[in-house]
Amino acid sequence: MKTKNLNIIIVLGLVATIGILIAQLLWTKEAFNLEEKKFSQRAHIALLEVVKKLYQGTNSELPIQNPIKKIANDYYIVNVENDFQPDILEHYLKSEFTKFNINTDFEYAMYNCQSDEMVYGNYVSFGDKKAIQKSVYFPKHENLVYYFAIRFPDETSYLLSSLRFWFVLSIALIIILLVYVYSIYTIIQQKKYSELQRDFINNMTHEFKTPLSSILLASTYLNKQDVIQKDTKLEKYTEIIINQSKKLNSHIEQILNIAKSDNAPMTMNKKEILLVPIIKDVIENMQLKHPNLSVKINADETTKINADEFHFTNIVYNLLDNSIKYCDENPTISIDILEDKNKIKLDFSDNGIGVSNKNLNFIFDKFYRIPSTKSNEVNGFGLGLYYVKKICTQHNWKIFATNNNDKGITISIEIPK
Repeated sequence: MKTKNLNIIIVLGLVATIGILIAQLLWTKEAFNLEEKKFSQRAHIALLEVVKKLYQGTNSELPIQNPIKKIANDYYIVNVENDFQPDILEHYLKSEFTKFNINTDFEYAMYNCQSDEMVYGNYVSFGDKKAIQKSVYFPKHENLVYYFAIRFPDETSYLLSSLRFWFVLSIALIIILLVYVYSIYTIIQQKKYSELQRDFINNMTHEFKTPLSSILLASTYLNKQDVIQKDTKLEKYTEIIINQSKKLNSHIEQILNIAKSDNAPMTMNKKEILLVPIIKDVIENMQLKHPNLSVKINADETTKINADEFHFTNIVYNLLDNSIKYCDENPTISIDILEDKNKIKLDFSDNGIGVSNKNLNFIFDKFYRIPSTKSNEVNGFGLGLYYVKKICTQHNWKIFATNNNDKGITISIEIPK
């Protein structure tokens, strides 16, 4: 993905997540305000019912004006032009608050007109905790003779507890935002490391190409000299230099091709090809180098697929080469081609050393080599199976590996029709 497109996606994702979080916080605030309003209405109605009950059985009539005055969010005064007892008031308050589902602690106080001061009544708890005795100051209000005051000290926490779901959502969104930011940071770091790695590989391989070409040219010229050809040992050593230089050059070319394919998708020249003839050609070439190689093909000779012939040939070569390299005995490979209505499946089974289950999922990763003694003995960069996986992905094929029951592994390629 281009850096510009990645930056746009990052910014849009960040703006969207922050926008959702801000909207969620605003909705939570509105929900709190609504709960506060509903609580105030319930408290107002409950206190009106208390006033009505205080006037029952008396000769006094209910006041014409609203006797309830809200001083603050958690503080109300109720004007009652009649004498009443504190225990009766507390009983009515408890019953009416319970009736209107106001299950939070409250404290009340009554004004004594004779002493001209507020007398603290009681602290009433709805929880399991014991009643708390404490001194609370209730200021005197002018022009009121008999009245009582109510305060809800835990009103805010009570309202917040009723909005648990909203707060859980807000916290979840905050966590998502933090995870998103961390993920973006990780992606940027990984992208930077990937670019540094790719640049290093490109520079390294290009730097190797020039001296390697000179070594190949010089050793080929040297091998043609009469002095070298007359001396068997010198000729053998010269051929070793040439062969190993060609091998190194092949590895470098492979690294370069992989690096190029990481920057842009490889061009595929797809056409209809016969599977078995291509596989047989690769086997013949491999057997020239490895005479002990035994390959059995179980397939219909007429099976065809739509693929890039060059890259498919490389797939077969890499899979066979891997099976040969990681085998402690004479390599025996079985190639089974199964066909049904929807797909064609290719199974490459060998009798190699196998792969542990914990490492099996990593064999297609770039530069990954199985940690074992055999891997240390075998030359390579861990790019063969990565290349195979990349070509399969370009063709929209599936590739996976499984361990055989006895020994070795089976690499399967599923090709949809």
